[in-house]
Amino acid sequence: MEKKRIIILGGGFGGVYTASELVRRLKRFHKSNLDVEVVLVSEENYITFQPLLPEVVSGAVEQLHVISPIRRTAPGVVLYTRQIEKIDIDNKTVQLAPGRVPRSETLSYDHLVIALGNQLAHNMVPGMFEHAIPFKYLGDALRLRNHIVQMLEEASVCEDPEERERLLTFVVAGGGFSGVECIAEMDDFLKKAVRSFPRIARNDLRMVLVQSADRILPEMKENLATYADKLLRRRGINIVLEHRVHEVSADRAIILCKATKQESTIATRTVVATVPTEPHQVILNTPLKCERGRILVSDEMESTSHSGVWSLGDCAAVPSGEGYYSPPTAQYAVRQAVICAENILATMQSKPRKRFKFAGLGKLASLGARCAVAEVFGFTFSGFIAWVMWRAIYVGKMPGLDRKIRVFIDWLKDFFLPRDITQLNVHNEQQVRREHLAAGQTLFHQGDFGDRLYFVAKGKLEIEVDGRVINTTGEGDVIGEMALLSHSARSATVRAVESTDLVSLPRDAFDSIIQYVPGAAEAMAEIHQKRMQQNADEEASVDDAV
Repeated sequence: MEKKRIIILGGGFGGVYTASELVRRLKRFHKSNLDVEVVLVSEENYITFQPLLPEVVSGAVEQLHVISPIRRTAPGVVLYTRQIEKIDIDNKTVQLAPGRVPRSETLSYDHLVIALGNQLAHNMVPGMFEHAIPFKYLGDALRLRNHIVQMLEEASVCEDPEERERLLTFVVAGGGFSGVECIAEMDDFLKKAVRSFPRIARNDLRMVLVQSADRILPEMKENLATYADKLLRRRGINIVLEHRVHEVSADRAIILCKATKQESTIATRTVVATVPTEPHQVILNTPLKCERGRILVSDEMESTSHSGVWSLGDCAAVPSGEGYYSPPTAQYAVRQAVICAENILATMQSKPRKRFKFAGLGKLASLGARCAVAEVFGFTFSGFIAWVMWRAIYVGKMPGLDRKIRVFIDWLKDFFLPRDITQLNVHNEQQVRREHLAAGQTLFHQGDFGDRLYFVAKGKLEIEVDGRVINTTGEGDVIGEMALLSHSARSATVRAVESTDLVSLPRDAFDSIIQYVPGAAEAMAEIHQKRMQQNADEEASVDDAV
């Protein structure tokens, strides 16, 4: 009998638990004539227990203890650690991005399970991709932790009061579970960390939570959300309701009031983004029937428009059996995975399929400092009792006995030992990077050290010398080459006239290009001479006007 192949896309709870359940059930059919290969495609070879990511930021839990190897969670699965380039529903194939060998790979399937979740919608907010720190994966938590420690180190020796305030201001966008838990753990960690920084007081810290709704934690009952709001405000966290982050740049976050449409600016070097989210583009490029970007499926987990295609988790609109679509939480995804696996095998054996029905067991949110809010089986809890419940429930949900033990030991140690404040620089800063400037924001000042070359992708900037604007520049232009070519300080101040996007590269990369790329030195010298002539002409015209 020809071997059948089930391909599962996504390494989250939905995808991994579907794979695990399929492999487990197939072992029971070992003596039957059912010959099936289970393939899982994930960008990482581990599953992340996302509810504990905030505690990675605060140092309450070791970073490797919140992840579990997929090969142990779903033993026997064929794992591809690749990105997905294309899903071809008509031809029943999935095209994967290249791995170590630089060529793509196409896999055919008999049944396809899509459990890709959602991703942060960077492009909906100008500057978010360039300057905000997302908060969804383990790498995001590690990056945020290192960034927070760096801000403390910089602030401890900063003499400029305005810059010091920016360094010690931390903004989180989104007042749902992720945003509230993130800012609560950040606040807890920072207040303990500043004890090691004599030049920084607790009162110097400024924590801001921006929420577009009229209350935080809209997923929970109002009395619990009110309790969380009062508790966080009492700790000094500034909660800004009915506002959304409108624009982000290197030294500020611009927020917009939903009612008045008025903008206000928060001077900060740290913006954490938990919203907005959007479906993966690879899903939108398929003919699958969707609703608001979520694949429409039946209560059996099969696509309503294409047979043989199944979907679950955050990227699917799964009927809960209670009159609403299942919310994007792990407890729903895990139970959907069991039904999905069972129904795929039932379909392959021409047996009856099961319907998904689940009302949810409850909701929990950690508020840091040994406080939480919980809604379990219709009963509500808050404070220390809820925090104990939160920890007990989540340690029980951790995949793998070894991870349960490791996390439990981490929590025990947290009672007696101070939290680590070391900064781990595990990779070099991105050489070529995108940057965003808000209108009126300065790119660099006259006299600054020339460290980067800038290419204007969109927008408009003005060039100011000795307090006088002598020129403007825009899309397609090069900025900052004069200081890099002459190895001197900036000869002008450059400021954004309007919202502007740039691409930049550092001095060492610029020097390498000039030295080794044929014609690069001549081209840059030509740009330099043209810039000098333009500035001279503009300055002369300004003098004549005066």
